[in-house]
Amino acid sequence: TRNKISLFTRCLAMSRLRSAMHKGKRAAQEMVETAKPNIFFFGLPEETTNAALPSAYHTFPDPADVLQLRSQLLNWYDKEKRELPWRTLAMTEPDLNIRTYAVWVSEIMLQQTQVATVKDYYNKWMKRWPTVQDLASATLEEVNQMWAGLGYYSRGKRLHEGAQKVVTELKGQMPQTVDSLLKQLPGVGRYTAAAIGSIALGQVTGAVDGNVIRVLCRLRAIGAESTSPAVTEALWGLANTLVDPEKPGDFNQAMMELGARVCTPKAPVCNRCPVQSHCRSYRKVKTISNLERKTSSLPDIEDCGNSGTCLLCPSDPWDDELGVQNFPRKPAKKPPRVERTLTCVVIRPGEEGEDEYLLTQRPNKGLLAGLWEFPCLLLEEENSEMKQKRALCAVISRILGTPLTESLCKYVGEVVHIFSHIHQTYVVHSVRLKDGDTQTQTENAQWLSRSALHEAAVSTGLKKVCVLFTQRVCVCVCVCVCVCVCVFVESLLCH
Repeated sequence: TRNKISLFTRCLAMSRLRSAMHKGKRAAQEMVETAKPNIFFFGLPEETTNAALPSAYHTFPDPADVLQLRSQLLNWYDKEKRELPWRTLAMTEPDLNIRTYAVWVSEIMLQQTQVATVKDYYNKWMKRWPTVQDLASATLEEVNQMWAGLGYYSRGKRLHEGAQKVVTELKGQMPQTVDSLLKQLPGVGRYTAAAIGSIALGQVTGAVDGNVIRVLCRLRAIGAESTSPAVTEALWGLANTLVDPEKPGDFNQAMMELGARVCTPKAPVCNRCPVQSHCRSYRKVKTISNLERKTSSLPDIEDCGNSGTCLLCPSDPWDDELGVQNFPRKPAKKPPRVERTLTCVVIRPGEEGEDEYLLTQRPNKGLLAGLWEFPCLLLEEENSEMKQKRALCAVISRILGTPLTESLCKYVGEVVHIFSHIHQTYVVHSVRLKDGDTQTQTENAQWLSRSALHEAAVSTGLKKVCVLFTQRVCVCVCVCVCVCVCVFVESLLCH
């Protein structure tokens, strides 16, 4: 084993030395001959030393490799792409304005949301608001209602604001360039503008989302933190170099598809990858594997010539168990904030015997902006159940303008809901009122029947509270029925 490690160490050291010397000499020669800036690392100050610039190891210096990768990826995409409604619209819709709007909607919906979840929402949305003019004429309440359950609710609000801006300020015409999309549509960032521009408008620009970051980092062994400015600019430079000028939209979607289905965060399927021959991380895995088996012809381990000073190389050592999953490297996530919220399901008898539920509307800004919820109160510190009930009753009393006693408030249970940055626990109570004529005394409050509640703009967290409340009510009813049956049977036996 000691000999094996020694052999590997010597080979690795010699290989890196040869690679560094060769690439350093070549890089210096190219700089003298061309005197051109490094297009993959624009954004660095002019005084940045050459040693800090990434070597060709992290780029695609050979145009033949670029052409081959484009061909391989697009051929794979033509055979393997999923049939998705927004892709169909982008390919078949002749009206440029509608096509741009349709792709815009899909890209906003797909942010932080899985494709399988988006499909139904997208179809319903486009059926109801097929043009930007239709969306602009809708109310925010209608938009929130349609968006309910999709999460990250500010996205729907920004779509609505953007549609109104297009109609009122741009004469109903969607922006037609990446720059104008970026500047004129709220909620549209660098990636979204590039995706819309390439897919809907055919503009030749790369697009870098989470899937593309992973693919590019593995292809070129970029192991520094993927959110660093140096890596961000390098990845956009790579994307703009690789994008196919004839089919920019298809190419960008192919990169995303590859990251979603083959080059996945965990358990990537490298043997199905159409661009495997261009992947430096895969080649490194195979090379190390061959060295460990002590093959007769020891391969040269390709590496970055600027290792140690390169802003794109990983700072952590290679982990054999991770393989290609050594890339990309992400900064550690902050743990979600833990919150506990008191919430109360307030019921009153409605018309025709159907119960009605009291809902209040959240502020127009912040978490779950504009959505409807049961009366609630953030629990600042743990206290007794009686104090919790007293606090909830005070909130409900202000809404109704009617004093309530704690005895009306019944504990139901707890429900956990996870936001991206909050671990939320709803401590659920219920209050059943006898007066069907109870009116609300504050704005942004209303009574809804159960059927109307299901159609309202409410969050997934509220739906979980509803499920818990319904389950507990059913259990109580079953227990009461069982008790009544037992009493009835016992009375029969006694007689």
